[in-house]
Amino acid sequence: MIFVAALFATAQPAEADDPIVLDPGLGCPGFALQLQGTGGNLQTKDFYDKNGNKVRTITAGKGVLLTYTNLSTGKSITFDTSGSVSKTTYNADGTYTVRASGHNGLVLFPSDVPAGPTTTQYTGTIVYTIDPTTGVFTLVSSSGQAVDVCAALA
Repeated sequence: MIFVAALFATAQPAEADDPIVLDPGLGCPGFALQLQGTGGNLQTKDFYDKNGNKVRTITAGKGVLLTYTNLSTGKSITFDTSGSVSKTTYNADGTYTVRASGHNGLVLFPSDVPAGPTTTQYTGTIVYTIDPTTGVFTLVSSSGQAVDVCAALA
């Protein structure tokens, strides 16, 4: 399980059990969104070229129980993210390309491409780029099933 937004890249929060709260208009239009993952066991491995430059990161493992909550109404939706693999490539121009498969949540902010706020839970594959200078995420492609979390919680 990986959930991402322009504030945090392809990693879980510092403590997976600690909730993340996104103000109205960031994760979903019109209400504050809480994301909380419990359990899981993800492992990360970094790969370096002969000069010591990081060129790729792979994160894989058993996912978490991921709960999204509309903080205005208290309505929640939970996904058992039974596993995922995320491969991040560090591009020569300084951007990152992430290919995530399995169960992954993707939060796009108004500054991202396409512009959010949107929160989508995917089962399948998503590919997106991250510009660490601007913080902009760009969704390149998605395949498989997608659940519009904001619509489900509205």
